[in-house]
Amino acid sequence: MVGMTTNVKQVRTTKVFDSILQAFKDGKRGIFLEGGTYSSKTYSALMALIAIAQQAPKPVDINVISETIPHLKGGCIRDYFMILGELVDNNPYYNKSDRLYRRPGWNGVISFLSADNEKALGMRRDILFINEGDTLYWETARELISRTNIFTIIDWNPRSEFWAHEYYRQPDIVENGVVVQVGQWDSKWAYDHSTYLDALDVLPPEKAQEIKDLGEKDPNYRNIYELGILGKIEGLVFPFFNQVEELPKGRDFYGLDYGFAADPTVLVKNVIIGDSLYSQQLIYEPELTNDDIARKMTELMIPSSVLILADPSEPKSAEELRRLGFNVQAIDKAFANTAFGIKQVNAYRQYWTQDSLECIKEQRNCRYIKKREPGTGRVYLSDDITHQWSHGMKARMYGVATYKGESSGYSKPVSNH
Repeated sequence: MVGMTTNVKQVRTTKVFDSILQAFKDGKRGIFLEGGTYSSKTYSALMALIAIAQQAPKPVDINVISETIPHLKGGCIRDYFMILGELVDNNPYYNKSDRLYRRPGWNGVISFLSADNEKALGMRRDILFINEGDTLYWETARELISRTNIFTIIDWNPRSEFWAHEYYRQPDIVENGVVVQVGQWDSKWAYDHSTYLDALDVLPPEKAQEIKDLGEKDPNYRNIYELGILGKIEGLVFPFFNQVEELPKGRDFYGLDYGFAADPTVLVKNVIIGDSLYSQQLIYEPELTNDDIARKMTELMIPSSVLILADPSEPKSAEELRRLGFNVQAIDKAFANTAFGIKQVNAYRQYWTQDSLECIKEQRNCRYIKKREPGTGRVYLSDDITHQWSHGMKARMYGVATYKGESSGYSKPVSNH
């Protein structure tokens, strides 16, 4: 662990930071950062960009790119200003409308851009950071990389193979079903692998324990997010979706999944037009009481008359929320069956608004759980889905399960039993 001195504050760094600056110093084309959750990949990349911007001998143009603006705001932009110890609002060095940071004494100018921005694709730059590279299409990434003059940083969690593996890594050599030689990464690039263990000095102990606990429950989570090794997300429950900037006009309806402790309470707003389902995450937060939920719905200006379909296992919560002024009804248990809800949702083309960050992540990871058949030992995909990635999916399912169209509304009156 070393320290990085900025013009503003002293921050601690991990070995990922050292690897990035070493690759930059060595004249590599770039560096691939593959690793588990909370391994400091994104933080380290942003810290390295700050150091380069401060110390560059001549002006450099630096671009930080994520898939959408909401993803940027909830990730890289938030983390960047946290590192500097500065606020985003009313910051004299930050042009909020252009998302450009220019500081006196720095030779680097840092711009935050979304990958769906035509301007970003057409621009040339000196240094590029692609955050969560596996969320970008190869055609987009190729354009960005090809227009970068000096150095590129790409980070990701190894959920499955994507374009970096296809175009920058040689295939493994396999003999008799056994990998005898692991494929090597392009020698023009550096590669760094990291896990949360590489960031223990900067990671809260309870978060490290949570990662370990989840890994014990879910082997695929352990591979991807704890160990940072290539996983394979088989049996995705909702395999296809796209993103939109906002919900279209239409009759909206809501789904609510209760949570507490580590599980989030999730409220999802939906609009169905033809065969397309559009959804937006409005609440995604753990440790909310019913009073907290009602307060947040008031802040969201949700009308007291609008129907909100909720988890039938908590009729008491539904009653409390009704007394607090909201039309929350426990969905009939006949429609709360997970398999039925999945079928109903998958009957539509699915869209999430770009600001539905946690629900988008859930949809990319929600899958059927593998089980082993007693006696034969045969491994099969069960009907059970991963709990960790199910909260927003269930909130959406509750809303969609009984929907029957603009004119007919819901197929059956809801029940509170």
